[in-house]
Amino acid sequence: MSLPITADAIRSMKIRGAGRIARAAAAALRDHAMALRSQDYDNFLIEMNRAADLLNATRPTAVSLPNAIHAVMRDLKSVTGVEDARSIVITNAEAFIESSEMAVRRIAVMGANQIGDGDCILTHCNSEAALACIIEAKRQGKEIEVFATEVRPWNQGRLTIDVLNSHEIPTHYIVDSAVRAFINDMDLAIAGADAVYANGDVINKIGTSQIALSAHEARTKMIIAAETYKFAPRTMMGEEIRIEERPGSEVLPDEIADKLPYVRVRNPVFDLTPAEYIDLIVTEVGVIPPQAAPSIIRDHLGWNISMFEEIFRIGRAD
Repeated sequence: MSLPITADAIRSMKIRGAGRIARAAAAALRDHAMALRSQDYDNFLIEMNRAADLLNATRPTAVSLPNAIHAVMRDLKSVTGVEDARSIVITNAEAFIESSEMAVRRIAVMGANQIGDGDCILTHCNSEAALACIIEAKRQGKEIEVFATEVRPWNQGRLTIDVLNSHEIPTHYIVDSAVRAFINDMDLAIAGADAVYANGDVINKIGTSQIALSAHEARTKMIIAAETYKFAPRTMMGEEIRIEERPGSEVLPDEIADKLPYVRVRNPVFDLTPAEYIDLIVTEVGVIPPQAAPSIIRDHLGWNISMFEEIFRIGRAD
C-alpha cells in the first residue's frame, strides 16, 4: 500500500486500532524508503521526514502512531549515505512490526491468566490486544461468555462480534448505553488503549471511561490491555494528549443537521479513564497496576529524567 493511500486509510478509519495503525505506518515508511530513487542523502532525509509528517498528522490521539514513526526513523542521522539510511528504515520498520505482533501474543497469554473459567466478560471497541486475551482464554479451554458493546458512531463492535463468533465464543451484543444494566453480572471488563499517561490514566475509545466508572461502582475488575509503545513518555513533563474530534456528520447526517441551525454535534473519538478506575494494565512485559506506568516508560521505552531535563533545556533555549 502506497504512502498516500495508507495515510488516507488511517485518516478515514479504514485502518482502525492503535496497533494496526502503528504497524501500517511502519510498513508505509519502509515501502516509501524502498521506492525513493534519490541518491542524495539530504534529499532522502527530507522526503522521509515529509512522509513521517504526513502519517503523523492523520490521527492526533493514538500515541502508538508517533511512537512507531519514531522507532522507524531513529538513527537516520547516524549515517551519511542513502543506502545506509534506507537500510536503517527497512530494518527498524520490520523490527517494529515483528515486536508489535509479538507483544499482542504475549499480552494474550498474560491477559488470559486474569480470566477465570466460567467468567462473563465485558469488552468495548475492537481492541486487538483485548480480544487476544479473550481468545486465548477460550483456547485454554475456559468456558467464557462475552458482552460486546456497539461502539457508536462507527460500530466497531460489529467487528468484535464477528471475531468472537469466528472463535465460537458465546457473545451478547449490546448498545453502549446498556453497560450499566449488565455490569453487575460481569466478572471483569477488558478494553484496549490508544495512549497511557505516565500517571496511569488511559485514553481509549469514547465510552471507556463510563464503563470503568460503572465497573468501579459494581466492584467489577477493570483491565486494560496495552502494548508498551502506547505509553506516552512526554506526559511525564505534563504534556497533554489532544482528544481527536471527528466531523459531526458521522453522528448526524448533514441533511438533517442543516435543518437544525441551533444544534451542534460533538463527536469526540476518545475519552480519558482515570487510573483509580483501572485495576490492572496488561503489557507484553508484565501485568502492572496503573501507578507503575513510569517504570514502563523508564525501563522499557528508555526514557529517563536526564532526557527530560535535556528536552526542557532545549525548549528554554528556543
